[in-house]
Amino acid sequence: MGMWQEFKAFAFKGNVMDLAVAVVIGAAFSKIVNALVEQVVMPLLNAITPGGDWRTLTVTPLKLGLGPFLGAVVDFLLISFVIFVVVVKLRGMMEKKEEAKPTTKTCPECLETIPLQAKRCKACTSVQPGPA
Repeated sequence: MGMWQEFKAFAFKGNVMDLAVAVVIGAAFSKIVNALVEQVVMPLLNAITPGGDWRTLTVTPLKLGLGPFLGAVVDFLLISFVIFVVVVKLRGMMEKKEEAKPTTKTCPECLETIPLQAKRCKACTSVQPGPA
């Protein structure tokens, strides 16, 4: 098999295509999360901090940029929290939990466990009542 055929077999596998779709959707989702942090959360944070924009804070006389560093840390924490809420909590709410239906029942005569569809008990051969 030539290199071109191997590349086509690799590139058009289902896993590779799924990964490509996930990257595109992830890029679009990151824009939403960044907009939420920059346009909603940060203005609220700036409003409650004394002195307004805390991202411009520097430590003198060395002019260390403490504000930009703290801003990057807060951005990371907020983005991580939003992703956690969306991925873990909302996905859990959207997925319906299906309760497992029983596949066995107990024979009323001998208390042996038998399949739910059984017409007779395999242990005592008593006739089982029909489905309720």
